[in-house]
This record gives sequence, C-alpha cells and structure tokens, in this order.
Amino acid sequence: MEREQVLEMIETARSQGREADLARTDLQGIDLSEVDLSQVKLAYAKLNEANLEGAKLVGADLTGADLHGATLVRASLESANLLGVNLSEANLMGANLLEANLRNSNLSGSNLSRATLSESSLRGAGLTVANLREGNLDGANMIKADLRGAQVTHQQLNKAKSLKGAIMPDGSVHD
Repeated sequence: MEREQVLEMIETARSQGREADLARTDLQGIDLSEVDLSQVKLAYAKLNEANLEGAKLVGADLTGADLHGATLVRASLESANLLGVNLSEANLMGANLLEANLRNSNLSGSNLSRATLSESSLRGAGLTVANLREGNLDGANMIKADLRGAQVTHQQLNKAKSLKGAIMPDGSVHD
C-alpha cells in the first residue's frame, strides 16, 4: 500500500465520523513521517522498516504489530496500545510514550534515548540491550521487564513505579 492510499483511507474514515481501520495491513517500509495516525487501528499491521518519524499515533491501537527496525524518532504515541508489539531494533529516540501500553512488547536493541516513558506499562517487556539513555521512566510499571544489557542508570530505574521481578542490566532479578 502506498502513502497516498493510507492518507485517503484515513481521511475518508474521519470524514464519515469513524476510526480508520488498517489492522493487518502490510505497510512494510512505508513512509508515514509526520502523518496523523491518532486513533487509527493498526493492530497486527506489518510496519517493519517503516518511517514514522514525527508521526502522531496518540491513542492508536498497534496491538501485535510488527515495527521491527521502524523509525519513530520524535513520534507521539501517548496512550497508544502497543501490547505485544515487536519494536526490536526500532529507533524511538525522543518519542513520547506517555501512558502507553507496552506490555509484553519486544524492544530489544531499540533506541529509546530521550524517550518519555512516564506512566507507561512495560510489564513483561523485553528491553535487552536497549538504549534508554536520558529516557524518562517516571512512574513506569516495569514488573518482570527484561533489562539485561540495557543502557540505563540507577537514577532512571529508581523513578519507575515498580521493578518487581525485573531482570536488571547486570542479570540480577529485582525483589
């Protein structure tokens, strides 16, 4: 599917007062930079290697989507549902994930430097070797998250709501 087709589908749905539904759509490698995808249903969509730089995905449903290697630099994902999403090797530098649901998501090897993860749910998320430098983890739920090898400071982790059962960067399990 091409960028223009996606934009037309979204515009048509919104003009009819309904949410755009792109669930299970193959959007691999598509350039949707700076596009407003707020409230769009993208559950189980294939968005690997997609360019979503600066895109607005506020409240979007991305449940189970594949965003492996996607670019989401400065993307707005506030309150987005990212349950079980594959964001491995994705670039989320400076992204806003305030109150996002990232439960059981794969963020291994992703760049989350300067990302806002405040009040987000990272319960059971895989963050192995992820770059969390200068990321905001204030109030984040990180129960059972896997942080082995992650680039994150103790100061950042101390601001999380909970780390119970989390595997810490050094491989130890948090009480």
